[in-house]
Amino acid sequence: MKSIIIGIAGGTGSGKTTIAKNIVKEYGPGEVLRLELDSYYRDQSNLSQNERAAINYDHPSSLEIELLVKHIEHLCHGEAVEIPIYNFATHNRATETRRVEPHKVIVVEGILALSYSELTEKMDVKLYVDTPSDIRFIRRLKRDINERGRSVDSVIMQYRKTVRPMHAQFVEPNKYLADIIIPEGGLNHVAVDLIRTKINAILEKNIDPF
Repeated sequence: MKSIIIGIAGGTGSGKTTIAKNIVKEYGPGEVLRLELDSYYRDQSNLSQNERAAINYDHPSSLEIELLVKHIEHLCHGEAVEIPIYNFATHNRATETRRVEPHKVIVVEGILALSYSELTEKMDVKLYVDTPSDIRFIRRLKRDINERGRSVDSVIMQYRKTVRPMHAQFVEPNKYLADIIIPEGGLNHVAVDLIRTKINAILEKNIDPF
């Protein structure tokens, strides 16, 4: 049986990563692979640091989605792949990659995970994490300052210039493509239990999802 592909989308700071990590925790080592869309930001080695910083990373064109789809296809055929490693401080890919082996379940996570038809058509289950915008902004502000070395002003400017309008245009509409809408992100333990039950049903019975 091919790998089960689960897509998790939602706005920045919605709790997508927590949901994905909770799914991974439910299974043993080597059972669930988490693929982050952030790893597939396009290589921008030909641009300067300032030029890379000015790119709109919340637009669908910023991701090399064709590479992600290719990697998923290889994984589903039992072949290992080399995943890019993205450096948020330099706004560019690192020279090294991360080798991953095939898994029974592949979780594809990112704000734009449901924005590409070539990707969603491969998904068995599509999830959208729906969290109020003020909570999401606070989470993003704390994350970008503490983990990515950004200043408060730069986070606010980016949020107003690209994050907020791109969310309205490309992210929010995807909730209507989802099989399940999850309120409050990773805090919703009922949703995680429901997802686990669905995964188990597919694994054990090899039934068509939904």
